[in-house]
Amino acid sequence: MAGAILGLILSPLLFGNWVSADNFIRDIASDVVGCATVEAVFPDKVFYSNSTIYQYENKNFWSQTEYLSPECVFRPTTARDVAAAIALLGTAEGKFAVRGGGHMAIKGSNNIDNGVLIVMSNLTTLSISNDYSTLSVGPSHRWGDVYSYLQTYNRAVLGGRLASVGVPGLLLAGGVNFYGNQHGFSADMVIGYEVVLANGTIVYATSSSYADLFWALKGGSSNFGIVTRFDLRTVPSERIWAGIYTVAQEYIPQFYAAIANYSTNIVDPLSHIVPAVIPVDSTTSVGAVILFYDSTNISYPACFESFTSIPSISNTLDFKTLTEFSLETNTAITPDINDVFVAGTIVGKTYDELLQGIKIINDTFYSALPELYAQLPADSISIIEIDWQPIGSLWLSASEAKGGNALGLDSSKGTYLCYAEVVEWIGSSYDEIVAAWVEKTTYAINNATEAAGLYDPFNYMGDAAGFQSIFPGYGATNEAKLLSISRKYDPTRLFQTLMPGGYKLGI
Repeated sequence: MAGAILGLILSPLLFGNWVSADNFIRDIASDVVGCATVEAVFPDKVFYSNSTIYQYENKNFWSQTEYLSPECVFRPTTARDVAAAIALLGTAEGKFAVRGGGHMAIKGSNNIDNGVLIVMSNLTTLSISNDYSTLSVGPSHRWGDVYSYLQTYNRAVLGGRLASVGVPGLLLAGGVNFYGNQHGFSADMVIGYEVVLANGTIVYATSSSYADLFWALKGGSSNFGIVTRFDLRTVPSERIWAGIYTVAQEYIPQFYAAIANYSTNIVDPLSHIVPAVIPVDSTTSVGAVILFYDSTNISYPACFESFTSIPSISNTLDFKTLTEFSLETNTAITPDINDVFVAGTIVGKTYDELLQGIKIINDTFYSALPELYAQLPADSISIIEIDWQPIGSLWLSASEAKGGNALGLDSSKGTYLCYAEVVEWIGSSYDEIVAAWVEKTTYAINNATEAAGLYDPFNYMGDAAGFQSIFPGYGATNEAKLLSISRKYDPTRLFQTLMPGGYKLGI
Protein backbone atom coordinates (compact mmCIF):
# COMPACT_ATOMS: atom_id res chain seq x y z
CA MET A 1 0.00 0.00 0.00
CA ALA A 2 2.76 2.46 0.95
CA GLY A 3 4.56 1.70 -2.33
CA ALA A 4 1.45 2.47 -4.37
CA ILE A 5 0.88 5.73 -2.53
CA LEU A 6 4.57 6.58 -2.96
CA GLY A 7 4.33 6.30 -6.74
CA LEU A 8 1.15 8.32 -6.99
CA ILE A 9 2.34 11.17 -4.80
CA LEU A 10 5.99 11.45 -5.80
CA SER A 11 5.17 11.90 -9.49
CA PRO A 12 3.48 15.32 -9.16
CA LEU A 13 5.80 16.45 -6.37
CA LEU A 14 8.99 15.70 -8.22
CA PHE A 15 7.83 17.23 -11.47
CA GLY A 16 6.48 20.44 -10.04
CA ASN A 17 2.67 19.91 -10.25
CA TRP A 18 2.08 21.16 -6.72
CA VAL A 19 -1.63 21.91 -7.19
CA SER A 20 -2.42 18.36 -8.29
CA ALA A 21 -0.27 16.94 -5.52
CA ASP A 22 -2.04 19.08 -2.96
CA ASN A 23 -5.46 17.92 -4.17
CA PHE A 24 -4.39 14.28 -3.94
CA ILE A 25 -2.89 14.72 -0.52
CA ARG A 26 -6.13 16.27 0.70
CA ASP A 27 -8.00 13.18 -0.46
CA ILE A 28 -5.92 10.85 1.71
CA ALA A 29 -5.03 13.15 4.61
CA SER A 30 -8.23 12.52 6.51
CA ASP A 31 -7.24 8.88 6.88
CA VAL A 32 -3.64 9.31 7.98
CA VAL A 33 -1.78 11.77 10.18
CA GLY A 34 1.77 12.67 11.13
CA CYS A 35 4.24 9.87 10.76
CA ALA A 36 1.92 7.65 8.74
CA THR A 37 1.40 10.43 6.22
CA VAL A 38 5.10 11.00 5.68
CA GLU A 39 5.89 7.28 5.76
CA ALA A 40 3.41 6.65 2.94
CA VAL A 41 5.56 8.81 0.67
CA PHE A 42 8.98 8.08 2.16
CA PRO A 43 8.92 4.55 3.58
CA ASP A 44 12.73 4.32 3.57
CA LYS A 45 13.26 7.65 5.35
CA VAL A 46 10.89 7.34 8.31
CA PHE A 47 12.13 5.53 11.41
CA TYR A 48 10.42 4.41 14.60
CA SER A 49 11.67 3.83 18.13
CA ASN A 50 12.78 0.25 17.46
CA SER A 51 15.21 1.52 14.80
CA THR A 52 18.88 2.23 15.51
CA ILE A 53 18.59 5.34 13.30
CA TYR A 54 15.75 6.66 15.46
CA GLN A 55 17.74 5.94 18.59
CA TYR A 56 20.82 7.71 17.22
CA GLU A 57 19.00 10.76 15.90
CA ASN A 58 16.89 11.15 19.00
CA LYS A 59 20.08 11.47 21.06
CA ASN A 60 22.02 13.56 18.53
CA PHE A 61 21.71 16.72 20.60
CA TRP A 62 24.21 18.64 22.67
CA SER A 63 22.03 18.84 25.78
CA GLN A 64 19.97 16.16 27.48
CA THR A 65 17.21 18.76 27.89
CA GLU A 66 16.34 17.94 24.27
CA TYR A 67 15.89 14.21 24.83
CA LEU A 68 12.19 13.76 24.07
CA SER A 69 10.04 11.03 22.50
CA PRO A 70 8.97 11.78 18.93
CA GLU A 71 6.63 9.31 17.34
CA CYS A 72 9.04 8.94 14.45
CA VAL A 73 12.13 10.43 12.83
CA PHE A 74 12.07 11.63 9.23
CA ARG A 75 15.50 11.92 7.61
CA PRO A 76 15.23 13.71 4.23
CA THR A 77 18.06 13.81 1.71
CA THR A 78 16.97 16.72 -0.50
CA ALA A 79 15.10 20.00 -0.27
CA ARG A 80 12.30 18.38 -2.27
CA ASP A 81 11.97 15.73 0.43
CA VAL A 82 11.56 18.47 3.02
CA ALA A 83 9.06 20.31 0.82
CA ALA A 84 6.97 17.20 0.29
CA ALA A 85 6.95 16.42 4.02
CA ILE A 86 5.86 19.96 4.92
CA ALA A 87 3.05 19.80 2.36
CA LEU A 88 1.95 16.45 3.77
CA LEU A 89 2.13 17.53 7.39
CA GLY A 90 0.34 20.79 6.67
CA THR A 91 -2.56 18.98 5.05
CA ALA A 92 -2.70 16.29 7.74
CA GLU A 93 -2.16 18.86 10.52
CA GLY A 94 0.63 16.71 11.92
CA LYS A 95 2.94 18.35 14.42
CA PHE A 96 6.69 18.29 13.89
CA ALA A 97 10.07 19.60 15.00
CA VAL A 98 13.18 20.35 12.94
CA ARG A 99 16.74 19.69 14.10
CA GLY A 100 19.83 21.06 12.43
CA GLY A 101 22.98 20.95 14.57
CA GLY A 102 21.02 20.31 17.77
CA HIS A 103 22.79 22.91 19.91
CA MET A 104 19.75 24.82 21.20
CA ALA A 105 19.11 23.49 24.70
CA ILE A 106 15.57 24.77 25.28
CA LYS A 107 13.27 21.81 25.82
CA GLY A 108 11.16 21.31 22.71
CA SER A 109 13.04 23.81 20.57
CA ASN A 110 14.32 21.16 18.15
CA ASN A 111 12.64 17.96 19.27
CA ILE A 112 9.07 16.92 20.02
CA ASP A 113 6.99 14.44 21.94
CA ASN A 114 4.47 12.44 19.89
CA GLY A 115 5.16 14.10 16.56
CA VAL A 116 7.57 13.94 13.63
CA LEU A 117 11.19 14.86 14.26
CA ILE A 118 12.65 16.07 10.94
CA VAL A 119 16.44 15.75 11.11
CA MET A 120 18.71 17.48 8.60
CA SER A 121 21.55 14.95 8.93
CA ASN A 122 21.56 14.04 5.22
CA LEU A 123 21.31 17.56 3.79
CA THR A 124 25.08 17.67 3.53
CA THR A 125 25.84 20.27 0.85
CA LEU A 126 29.32 21.71 1.39
CA SER A 127 30.96 23.34 -1.64
CA ILE A 128 32.93 26.47 -2.50
CA SER A 129 32.70 28.56 -5.66
CA ASN A 130 35.49 28.55 -8.22
CA ASP A 131 36.78 31.90 -6.99
CA TYR A 132 36.49 30.77 -3.31
CA SER A 133 34.24 33.73 -2.51
CA THR A 134 31.04 31.81 -1.74
CA LEU A 135 30.33 28.75 0.37
CA SER A 136 27.17 26.70 -0.02
CA VAL A 137 26.36 24.76 3.13
CA GLY A 138 23.53 22.48 4.14
CA PRO A 139 21.80 22.51 7.54
CA SER A 140 23.32 19.20 8.65
CA HIS A 141 26.70 20.76 9.38
CA ARG A 142 28.34 22.06 12.52
CA TRP A 143 30.86 24.84 12.27
CA GLY A 144 33.91 22.69 13.00
CA ASP A 145 33.17 20.69 9.83
CA VAL A 146 32.81 23.91 7.85
CA TYR A 147 36.06 25.45 9.10
CA SER A 148 37.97 22.26 8.40
CA TYR A 149 36.66 22.17 4.83
CA LEU A 150 37.50 25.84 4.20
CA GLN A 151 40.98 25.59 5.71
CA THR A 152 42.17 23.88 2.52
CA TYR A 153 41.40 27.10 0.66
CA ASN A 154 42.66 29.47 3.38
CA ARG A 155 39.15 30.81 3.74
CA ALA A 156 36.63 31.12 6.57
CA VAL A 157 33.06 32.19 7.18
CA LEU A 158 31.40 34.03 10.05
CA GLY A 159 30.25 30.98 11.97
CA GLY A 160 30.08 29.71 15.52
CA ARG A 161 32.87 30.20 18.01
CA LEU A 162 32.62 26.56 19.12
CA ALA A 163 33.13 23.69 16.68
CA SER A 164 29.99 21.85 17.80
CA VAL A 165 27.52 24.70 17.20
CA GLY A 166 25.13 23.99 14.32
CA VAL A 167 24.98 26.02 11.12
CA PRO A 168 21.23 26.79 10.82
CA GLY A 169 20.52 27.81 14.41
CA LEU A 170 23.33 30.34 14.54
CA LEU A 171 22.56 31.92 11.17
CA LEU A 172 18.82 32.23 11.80
CA ALA A 173 19.46 33.84 15.19
CA GLY A 174 21.68 36.53 13.66
CA GLY A 175 24.98 34.99 14.63
CA VAL A 176 27.61 36.31 17.02
CA ASN A 177 31.04 35.41 15.65
CA PHE A 178 34.78 36.09 15.79
CA TYR A 179 34.78 38.50 12.83
CA GLY A 180 31.91 40.76 13.91
CA ASN A 181 33.92 43.96 14.26
CA GLN A 182 34.97 43.58 10.61
CA HIS A 183 31.85 42.16 8.99
CA GLY A 184 28.88 42.30 11.37
CA PHE A 185 26.63 39.40 12.31
CA SER A 186 26.93 36.00 10.67
CA ALA A 187 23.59 36.51 8.94
CA ASP A 188 24.93 39.68 7.31
CA MET A 189 27.23 37.48 5.23
CA VAL A 190 24.43 35.30 3.84
CA ILE A 191 23.85 36.03 0.16
CA GLY A 192 21.07 33.50 -0.41
CA TYR A 193 18.73 31.09 1.38
CA GLU A 194 17.08 28.06 -0.20
CA VAL A 195 13.82 27.91 1.76
CA VAL A 196 10.89 25.52 1.96
CA LEU A 197 7.71 27.50 2.55
CA ALA A 198 4.58 26.43 4.40
CA ASN A 199 2.77 25.47 1.17
CA GLY A 200 5.55 23.07 0.19
CA THR A 201 7.19 25.25 -2.44
CA ILE A 202 10.93 25.94 -2.58
CA VAL A 203 12.21 29.48 -3.14
CA TYR A 204 15.62 31.13 -3.21
CA ALA A 205 15.68 34.33 -1.18
CA THR A 206 18.29 37.02 -1.88
CA SER A 207 18.52 40.78 -1.54
CA SER A 208 16.80 41.12 -4.93
CA SER A 209 14.44 38.12 -4.98
CA TYR A 210 12.06 37.54 -2.08
CA ALA A 211 13.90 40.44 -0.49
CA ASP A 212 11.50 40.76 2.43
CA LEU A 213 11.95 37.08 3.29
CA PHE A 214 15.72 37.47 2.89
CA TRP A 215 15.69 40.26 5.48
CA ALA A 216 13.40 38.38 7.85
CA LEU A 217 15.60 35.29 7.94
CA LYS A 218 18.45 37.42 9.30
CA GLY A 219 17.36 37.00 12.91
CA GLY A 220 13.74 35.92 12.50
CA SER A 221 14.39 32.23 13.17
CA SER A 222 11.99 29.54 11.92
CA ASN A 223 8.82 31.62 11.53
CA PHE A 224 8.97 31.72 7.73
CA GLY A 225 10.11 28.35 6.44
CA ILE A 226 12.80 25.70 6.65
CA VAL A 227 16.17 26.66 5.18
CA THR A 228 17.73 23.78 3.29
CA ARG A 229 20.85 25.62 2.06
CA PHE A 230 22.77 28.74 3.01
CA ASP A 231 25.08 30.55 0.59
CA LEU A 232 27.68 32.58 2.51
CA ARG A 233 30.40 35.06 1.67
CA THR A 234 33.81 33.78 2.71
CA VAL A 235 36.74 35.76 4.12
CA PRO A 236 40.51 35.11 3.91
CA SER A 237 41.84 33.08 6.83
CA GLU A 238 45.21 31.38 6.85
CA ARG A 239 46.03 31.67 10.54
CA ILE A 240 44.86 33.77 13.46
CA TRP A 241 46.34 34.78 16.79
CA ALA A 242 44.04 33.53 19.52
CA GLY A 243 43.70 31.67 22.79
CA ILE A 244 42.27 31.68 26.29
CA TYR A 245 43.84 33.90 28.95
CA THR A 246 42.97 33.08 32.56
CA VAL A 247 43.58 35.14 35.72
CA ALA A 248 43.25 34.36 39.42
CA GLN A 249 40.46 35.55 41.70
CA GLU A 250 42.57 38.35 43.22
CA TYR A 251 42.66 40.05 39.81
CA ILE A 252 38.93 39.85 39.04
CA PRO A 253 38.37 43.59 39.79
CA GLN A 254 41.03 44.36 37.17
CA PHE A 255 39.41 41.81 34.88
CA TYR A 256 36.05 43.62 35.17
CA ALA A 257 37.84 46.88 34.39
CA ALA A 258 39.45 45.31 31.33
CA ILE A 259 36.05 44.21 30.00
CA ALA A 260 34.69 47.73 30.44
CA ASN A 261 37.79 49.33 28.93
CA TYR A 262 37.77 47.18 25.78
CA SER A 263 34.00 47.46 25.35
CA THR A 264 34.02 51.25 25.62
CA ASN A 265 36.85 51.65 23.12
CA ILE A 266 36.46 49.00 20.41
CA VAL A 267 38.76 50.55 17.82
CA ASP A 268 40.52 47.55 16.26
CA PRO A 269 38.25 45.70 13.82
CA LEU A 270 40.52 42.64 13.80
CA SER A 271 39.80 41.95 17.47
CA HIS A 272 37.16 40.02 19.37
CA ILE A 273 36.74 39.00 23.02
CA VAL A 274 34.58 36.65 25.06
CA PRO A 275 35.32 37.22 28.77
CA ALA A 276 33.77 35.17 31.56
CA VAL A 277 33.91 34.90 35.34
CA ILE A 278 33.79 31.26 36.37
CA PRO A 279 33.39 29.84 39.90
CA VAL A 280 35.85 27.04 40.54
CA ASP A 281 34.11 26.11 43.78
CA SER A 282 31.79 27.78 46.26
CA THR A 283 34.46 30.25 47.40
CA THR A 284 36.84 30.71 44.45
CA SER A 285 36.41 32.13 40.94
CA VAL A 286 38.68 32.86 37.99
CA GLY A 287 38.44 35.26 35.09
CA ALA A 288 38.96 33.77 31.65
CA VAL A 289 38.81 35.58 28.32
CA ILE A 290 38.80 34.24 24.78
CA LEU A 291 40.98 36.60 22.74
CA PHE A 292 40.82 36.51 18.94
CA TYR A 293 42.91 38.60 16.56
CA ASP A 294 42.63 38.19 12.79
CA SER A 295 46.30 38.39 11.89
CA THR A 296 48.98 36.00 10.70
CA ASN A 297 51.87 37.99 12.22
CA ILE A 298 50.72 40.31 15.03
CA SER A 299 50.72 38.99 18.58
CA TYR A 300 49.64 40.76 21.76
CA PRO A 301 48.00 43.72 19.99
CA ALA A 302 47.50 46.90 21.98
CA CYS A 303 43.72 46.49 22.08
CA PHE A 304 44.12 43.51 24.44
CA GLU A 305 46.63 45.12 26.78
CA SER A 306 44.11 45.70 29.56
CA PHE A 307 43.71 41.91 29.75
CA THR A 308 47.23 40.69 28.99
CA SER A 309 48.80 43.11 31.47
CA ILE A 310 47.12 41.11 34.26
CA PRO A 311 49.26 38.19 35.48
CA SER A 312 47.89 34.92 34.12
CA ILE A 313 47.57 31.45 35.61
CA SER A 314 46.98 29.97 32.17
CA ASN A 315 47.62 31.28 28.66
CA THR A 316 47.07 29.49 25.33
CA LEU A 317 47.57 32.53 23.08
CA ASP A 318 49.40 31.63 19.88
CA PHE A 319 49.06 31.53 16.09
CA LYS A 320 46.72 28.77 14.95
CA THR A 321 44.06 28.00 12.36
CA LEU A 322 40.41 28.81 12.94
CA THR A 323 39.71 25.08 12.87
CA GLU A 324 42.21 24.49 15.67
CA PHE A 325 40.85 27.35 17.72
CA SER A 326 37.20 26.31 17.39
CA LEU A 327 38.19 22.87 18.66
CA GLU A 328 40.10 24.48 21.53
CA THR A 329 37.11 26.58 22.62
CA ASN A 330 34.89 23.54 22.17
CA THR A 331 36.64 21.81 25.08
CA ALA A 332 34.38 23.96 27.28
CA ILE A 333 31.43 21.94 25.98
CA THR A 334 30.38 18.96 28.07
CA PRO A 335 28.46 16.41 25.98
CA ASP A 336 25.30 14.76 27.27
CA ILE A 337 24.75 17.34 29.97
CA ASN A 338 21.71 19.26 31.19
CA ASP A 339 22.06 22.96 30.67
CA VAL A 340 20.38 26.35 30.38
CA PHE A 341 21.52 29.60 28.79
CA VAL A 342 19.89 32.94 29.56
CA ALA A 343 20.53 36.06 27.49
CA GLY A 344 20.65 39.67 28.61
CA THR A 345 21.99 43.06 27.56
CA ILE A 346 23.08 46.34 29.05
CA VAL A 347 23.96 49.45 27.05
CA GLY A 348 26.37 52.22 27.89
CA LYS A 349 28.41 54.98 26.30
CA THR A 350 31.09 55.38 28.96
CA TYR A 351 33.58 53.23 30.80
CA ASP A 352 31.88 54.01 34.12
CA GLU A 353 28.45 52.98 32.85
CA LEU A 354 29.66 49.66 31.48
CA LEU A 355 31.75 48.87 34.54
CA GLN A 356 28.77 49.60 36.76
CA GLY A 357 26.60 47.27 34.70
CA ILE A 358 29.19 44.49 34.78
CA LYS A 359 29.44 44.71 38.55
CA ILE A 360 25.65 44.78 39.04
CA ILE A 361 25.13 41.69 36.90
CA ASN A 362 27.97 39.68 38.38
CA ASP A 363 27.16 40.66 41.95
CA THR A 364 23.47 39.81 41.53
CA PHE A 365 24.15 36.50 39.78
CA TYR A 366 26.89 35.21 42.07
CA SER A 367 25.25 36.38 45.30
CA ALA A 368 22.29 34.17 44.39
CA LEU A 369 24.45 31.04 44.08
CA PRO A 370 24.16 29.93 47.74
CA GLU A 371 20.43 29.49 47.18
CA LEU A 372 21.14 27.15 44.27
CA TYR A 373 23.94 25.30 46.04
CA ALA A 374 21.57 24.64 48.93
CA GLN A 375 19.24 22.70 46.63
CA LEU A 376 21.74 20.70 44.55
CA PRO A 377 24.65 18.46 45.50
CA ALA A 378 27.91 20.27 44.75
CA ASP A 379 29.13 17.53 42.42
CA SER A 380 25.98 17.79 40.27
CA ILE A 381 26.93 21.25 38.95
CA SER A 382 29.31 21.12 36.00
CA ILE A 383 29.59 24.79 34.98
CA ILE A 384 28.26 28.12 36.21
CA GLU A 385 29.40 31.32 34.55
CA ILE A 386 28.53 34.59 32.87
CA ASP A 387 29.94 35.19 29.39
CA TRP A 388 30.14 38.67 27.85
CA GLN A 389 29.91 39.89 24.27
CA PRO A 390 30.44 43.58 23.45
CA ILE A 391 28.79 44.80 20.25
CA GLY A 392 29.74 48.38 19.43
CA SER A 393 29.77 50.86 16.57
CA LEU A 394 32.36 48.99 14.48
CA TRP A 395 30.21 45.86 14.49
CA LEU A 396 26.94 47.67 13.80
CA SER A 397 28.44 49.83 11.04
CA ALA A 398 29.79 46.72 9.32
CA SER A 399 26.37 45.13 9.62
CA GLU A 400 24.57 48.14 8.18
CA ALA A 401 27.01 48.33 5.26
CA LYS A 402 25.93 44.85 4.19
CA GLY A 403 22.23 45.69 4.24
CA GLY A 404 21.40 45.16 7.87
CA ASN A 405 19.19 42.56 9.53
CA ALA A 406 16.10 42.14 11.68
CA LEU A 407 17.80 42.58 15.07
CA GLY A 408 17.15 46.30 15.36
CA LEU A 409 20.30 47.35 17.23
CA ASP A 410 20.99 51.09 17.31
CA SER A 411 24.59 52.32 17.54
CA SER A 412 23.47 55.67 18.97
CA LYS A 413 22.77 53.89 22.27
CA GLY A 414 26.47 53.13 22.72
CA THR A 415 27.91 49.66 23.22
CA TYR A 416 25.57 46.71 23.63
CA LEU A 417 27.22 44.54 26.26
CA CYS A 418 25.36 41.27 25.80
CA TYR A 419 25.82 38.47 28.29
CA ALA A 420 24.82 34.86 28.79
CA GLU A 421 24.12 33.22 32.13
CA VAL A 422 25.22 29.59 31.81
CA VAL A 423 24.39 26.70 34.15
CA GLU A 424 25.22 23.08 33.35
CA TRP A 425 24.36 20.20 35.65
CA ILE A 426 24.12 16.43 35.87
CA GLY A 427 20.78 14.78 36.51
CA SER A 428 17.37 15.58 34.98
CA SER A 429 15.81 15.42 38.44
CA TYR A 430 17.26 18.89 39.06
CA ASP A 431 15.86 20.49 35.90
CA GLU A 432 12.98 22.29 37.59
CA ILE A 433 15.15 23.52 40.48
CA VAL A 434 17.71 25.04 38.13
CA ALA A 435 15.05 26.51 35.84
CA ALA A 436 13.28 28.22 38.73
CA TRP A 437 16.54 29.60 40.15
CA VAL A 438 17.73 30.92 36.80
CA GLU A 439 14.44 32.63 36.02
CA LYS A 440 14.27 34.25 39.47
CA THR A 441 17.90 35.39 39.23
CA THR A 442 17.41 36.78 35.72
CA TYR A 443 14.50 38.95 36.80
CA ALA A 444 16.58 40.20 39.73
CA ILE A 445 19.37 41.16 37.32
CA ASN A 446 16.94 42.89 34.96
CA ASN A 447 15.39 44.86 37.81
CA ALA A 448 18.81 45.97 39.04
CA THR A 449 20.14 47.04 35.63
CA GLU A 450 16.87 48.80 34.82
CA ALA A 451 17.05 50.74 38.09
CA ALA A 452 20.56 51.84 37.08
CA GLY A 453 19.36 52.98 33.65
CA LEU A 454 21.48 50.40 31.83
CA TYR A 455 18.97 47.71 30.87
CA ASP A 456 18.17 46.96 27.24
CA PRO A 457 15.41 44.55 26.11
CA PHE A 458 17.55 42.91 23.41
CA ASN A 459 18.07 39.21 24.12
CA TYR A 460 20.37 37.43 21.67
CA MET A 461 18.38 34.43 20.51
CA GLY A 462 21.37 32.09 20.39
CA ASP A 463 21.88 32.46 24.14
CA ALA A 464 18.28 32.84 25.30
CA ALA A 465 16.13 30.72 27.58
CA GLY A 466 12.63 29.43 26.93
CA PHE A 467 10.97 31.88 29.33
CA GLN A 468 12.47 34.90 27.57
CA SER A 469 10.99 37.10 24.84
CA ILE A 470 13.08 37.78 21.74
CA PHE A 471 11.24 39.82 19.15
CA PRO A 472 10.12 42.74 21.35
CA GLY A 473 13.84 43.41 21.84
CA TYR A 474 14.15 44.03 18.08
CA GLY A 475 11.93 47.10 18.44
CA ALA A 476 8.23 47.53 17.68
CA THR A 477 8.80 48.41 14.01
CA ASN A 478 10.93 45.35 13.26
CA GLU A 479 8.68 43.03 15.25
CA ALA A 480 5.63 44.21 13.31
CA LYS A 481 7.49 43.88 10.00
CA LEU A 482 8.57 40.33 10.85
CA LEU A 483 5.01 39.38 11.78
CA SER A 484 3.71 40.78 8.51
CA ILE A 485 6.29 38.83 6.49
CA SER A 486 5.51 35.68 8.44
CA ARG A 487 1.80 36.01 7.63
CA LYS A 488 2.62 36.66 3.95
CA TYR A 489 4.67 33.49 3.50
CA ASP A 490 2.82 31.35 6.04
CA PRO A 491 -0.81 32.53 5.94
CA THR A 492 -2.07 29.34 7.58
CA ARG A 493 0.44 29.82 10.43
CA LEU A 494 1.83 26.32 9.94
CA PHE A 495 5.19 27.23 11.49
CA GLN A 496 3.39 28.84 14.43
CA THR A 497 1.01 26.00 15.25
CA LEU A 498 2.28 22.70 13.85
CA MET A 499 5.93 23.33 14.72
CA PRO A 500 5.75 24.24 18.42
CA GLY A 501 9.51 24.68 18.98
CA GLY A 502 11.39 27.95 18.68
CA TYR A 503 10.52 31.58 19.31
CA LYS A 504 7.24 32.54 17.69
CA LEU A 505 5.89 35.75 16.24
CA GLY A 506 2.41 36.83 17.25
CA ILE A 507 1.98 34.24 19.99
